[in-house]
Amino acid sequence: MSKKVAVVTGSNKGIGYAIVRGLCKQFDGDVYLTARKEELGQEAIKSLNSEGLSPKFHQLDITDQASIDRLRDFLKSNYGGLDILVNNAGMAYKQASTAPFAEQAEVTNNTNYFGTLAVCEAIFPLLRPHARVVNVSSMVSTFAIKKCSNEVKEKFLNTKLTTKELSGLMNDFIQAAKNGNHTSKGYPDSAYGMSKVGVSVLSEIQHRQLSADPREDVIVNACCPGYVDTDMTSHKGHKTIDQGADTPLYLALLPPGSKSPAGNFLSERKIKNWSQ
Repeated sequence: MSKKVAVVTGSNKGIGYAIVRGLCKQFDGDVYLTARKEELGQEAIKSLNSEGLSPKFHQLDITDQASIDRLRDFLKSNYGGLDILVNNAGMAYKQASTAPFAEQAEVTNNTNYFGTLAVCEAIFPLLRPHARVVNVSSMVSTFAIKKCSNEVKEKFLNTKLTTKELSGLMNDFIQAAKNGNHTSKGYPDSAYGMSKVGVSVLSEIQHRQLSADPREDVIVNACCPGYVDTDMTSHKGHKTIDQGADTPLYLALLPPGSKSPAGNFLSERKIKNWSQ
C-alpha cells in the first residue's frame, strides 16, 4: 500500500506553517510544506526540524499552472495519490494599501479563488478514498455576501451552481471593479471578502461533486481559522497560529466514515451558516 501523504499550500509561515506542524505530530504519513520561494520553504523546514519534526518540501505557486502541474506529477509518481489537501495559500492587501480597487480585485481573486480552484482541478483526480480536503476561507465571506444585492446573493447561493458558473460570477466582479461599477452591480467594496465568498461557495460545489464520485468517503469542508496573529493581519489578530490551525487540522484529520461535517463551513470546530 502506498504511503499516505498530505499537502498544505502556502505553509512556510502563519496558519499554514502551524497546520504542517500539527499534521507532522498527528498524521501517519508524509507532510509537504509548500511555498512559492524555495529558500523560504527550506527555512521553514529547518525550523520545524529543530522541533524534532520532519516535514518535506515542494515548491508551489498557486497562481502558476506549471508549478501546480509539477506538484501533481510529483505526487502521482511518488505516491500514486493524495490523502489530505489543505488549501491555505492566500493573500490580502493591507487596509492602508493605495493600490487601485480594480487591481486589488483582480490580484486577490486570481490568487485566493482562481489559484485555489486551479490546485483543486489539478489535484482532485489524485484524491484517494477517505481523502480530506480543507479550504481555508474566512468569516469575511459572511460580511461580503451580506453586502451583496439580493440578485447577486441569489446567484452565488444557487444550490445548482456549477464551478464554471461560479468562475463566471467571480470574473464579473473583477470586470465590474475594473469598470468602476461593482457597487452599482450589487457587489461589495471588498476584494478579499469576494475572494472568500468564492472559496466558501466553491467548497459547497465540490461537496456536491464528490458526493457523486465513485471514490468512497472523500470529504471537503471550508473553515474560518479566526483572527490570527500573522503577517496577513499585520499581527493584530488575537489568536496564535496554532489556535488558528485547530479547526483546519480537525477537518483534515476527520476519521474514516465521518458523515458530518461534510460540505460545511466551520469556525471553532462548529458548523456555521456562513451566508446568513
